[in-house]
Amino acid sequence: MAKKATIIRINSISEAREELRKIGVDEGGMPFLVPKAVHLAIKLESIEPVPANILKQEMLAQGGDAAVNRGVINHSVEFSDVLLLGTVAQYNKLVRKLNIQPFGLKEIAKQIEDILKTLR
Repeated sequence: MAKKATIIRINSISEAREELRKIGVDEGGMPFLVPKAVHLAIKLESIEPVPANILKQEMLAQGGDAAVNRGVINHSVEFSDVLLLGTVAQYNKLVRKLNIQPFGLKEIAKQIEDILKTLR
């Protein structure tokens, strides 16, 4: 049994690296663990139903998730905000997938990449 369990919030790559160092993680493991330690919610505004559905599917495929307006599935809404939920590792995989998609998803990939760059 753990002596103590606490929630910690890791908001950047440097914070993740520091927390992992504190527990003595081998440097060789850092590139694999650091991107998994930073969890982010990214909100995309006014996305049309087709790209919103693709975002949801692709994020689920990476092990993350995406919340969309219920009208996205049957196109009963013109636009939906999308709340992406995942780790930096999942977003990196998502960006690679979005870069080969139509419907303006390459531009969304660029926006996500820009956000990830701020986490250093």
